[in-house]
Order: sequence, then C-alpha cells, then structure tokens
Amino acid sequence: MPTDVPTLNLPSGESVAPLGQGTWHMGETVHRRDEEIAALKLGLDLGLTLIDTAEMYADGGAEEIVGEAIKDRRAEMFLVSKVLPENASRAGTIAACKASLKRLGTDRLDLYLLHWRGRHPLEETLAGFEALQTAGLIRNWGVSNFDVDDMEELVGLRGGDAVATNQVLYNLARRGIEPGLLPWCRAHGVPIMAYSPIDQGRLLGDRTLATVAARHDASPAQVALAWVMRHKHVIAIPKAGTKAHVREDRGALDVHLTADDLALLDRAFPPPHGGVPLEML
Repeated sequence: MPTDVPTLNLPSGESVAPLGQGTWHMGETVHRRDEEIAALKLGLDLGLTLIDTAEMYADGGAEEIVGEAIKDRRAEMFLVSKVLPENASRAGTIAACKASLKRLGTDRLDLYLLHWRGRHPLEETLAGFEALQTAGLIRNWGVSNFDVDDMEELVGLRGGDAVATNQVLYNLARRGIEPGLLPWCRAHGVPIMAYSPIDQGRLLGDRTLATVAARHDASPAQVALAWVMRHKHVIAIPKAGTKAHVREDRGALDVHLTADDLALLDRAFPPPHGGVPLEML
C-alpha cells in the first residue's frame, strides 16, 4: 500500500485503507466491462486496495469484474464479499462462499459479510463462517445492515465477538447511525464500513458542499467522502465505476475538514437526535 494512504485497524489487528472501492451496480452491462475493470485496477495503483463486492451484485457479475481486475495482484489487496441472507445457513454460507471464490478467481476472501439478516439463525451463519475460516477460505467475517439490537445479539453468541466490521448506509444525508450504532461500534472496537457515502450521487448538487469544496480546492464528492472518513474507525466504499471517479475519490484522502467546515455541514445536514431506525438501500 502506498505510504501516503492512511490505514485503520480491524479487530484482528490487520491494517486496511479507510477508502475502498465499491462495486454495487457494476458488472451489469457488457459494454462497460473493460471500463470497470480498468477503474478497479487504477484504484489499486492509487492505493485503494480494499475492494468490496457481493454475490448479489449483478447476480455475481460484479465479482467476475473484480476477478478480472485483481489477476496477478491478489497479494496487494483486501477483498470483501457478502453472502445473501437466503443462503446464510451453515451449509449455504459455505457453498455461497465457494461460488464467490470461483467467480473472483481466488482461493480466499479477506472479509466475508452477511449482507443482511434473514430467516436463518445467526448461529448457523456463524457456524458457516467458522468452518470457512478453519478451511482457510476466509480470513475475517462481519455483517452488513445490522442495528444496535442485532449487534448486541450477535456478540452475545459464541464466537460472535469476533465480528470484524458492520457495513451500513452512512453519508451526510443519512446520519441515522450517529446516536446509537456508531458509538456502539466505536465502544466495541468494530469498524463501520459506509456504503453509498455520496448517497448515490444525490449529494453532489448541494450548495453547502460546493462552498466547502471551494475552500479546499476540492470537489463536492471529495468533501462528502472526507466527511464520512472524519471518524477514524469508518471506511468509505464509493462506487469505482470509472477512472475519473476513482481519481476523484482518491483525492478525498487529501481533504482535511476544519471545525468551521463541519459546523457548516451540520447546519445544512442536521444530525439526528434520539433513536433512528437503521436505513437500508
């Protein structure tokens, strides 16, 4: 990893970049395949070595895109994928992981997540994760779209306190995790992985973001990402669909927001007060 890219630590002590590459809505059209592969490769060149994908994305198509991008570069990057809840029985988790590994063209995942809760008991999913770890097919496991009560239940189970991350929706317009889930995860040493950190582009026309961006000779997207990463235990995973987007995303690591910037953004995007149900996209 380039020395100018900061890192944060997972509970295992492993260091990862706080800015990764997301692949939601990638792998959906053949005519964009080469562009998407090139974008992911550029991200690796720029130090964005965490790539997040899922068996759900394009019905495995995103994993195939990632597999092409990481050929001969597996050792330098941190690979994340997810199991769908309908597959998250013990046997189903193992089978789904093996199918993901085949599409990705690799023998291991660095992090495997339960995409959201479903009908299978968490104990079954944990048993699948444990078997995969024992077999060397995954190195860490975590969850996605878990609220505080879900996390409390999880860490109360045998082996549940080994959870490596919780991937949730978080951005300037979606701050619902701040009163409860964010401090819970901080207190328990569980990093947050923020998906849709630019709210799927909906934030980019905001005037306040433009004002703050102008102060830093940056773009609104870079400010939105820097705001998410102001927490030292939060990883942002914006979509890495084009080379231009990847270059822009990488620039967010050089944006350091001031107290005045944060106060201005708070006025434009007020933080929630009290309990807020977890949002999902």
